[in-house]
Amino acid sequence: MATKPMRIRAAVKDGVTEVKALIAHEMETGQRKDANGAVIPAWFITELTATHNGKLVLSSEFGTAISKNPYLAFRFKGGAAGDKVAISWKDNKGESRTDEAAIA
Repeated sequence: MATKPMRIRAAVKDGVTEVKALIAHEMETGQRKDANGAVIPAWFITELTATHNGKLVLSSEFGTAISKNPYLAFRFKGGAAGDKVAISWKDNKGESRTDEAAIA
């Protein structure tokens, strides 16, 4: 299933880069039921990483407690206007996505 691109914004101020991302994903827990009473299968992000010019700056594990279309914000030291920040995720169904943005 194709997923929508993440909305990523990154800006540097005083040597610290702040990244904000809105991640399009259903994040189903596997505990809800549909209108017919059938269990909706679990479908959620399990791993998320962020890189700055190819160097890992964030590594995290997600689970079923994360809401649909999660918002993520983090900071790291370094970065300059025009540098690339990429965010990648993998989910429990084996799907993955990577999107990137330039630091403003």
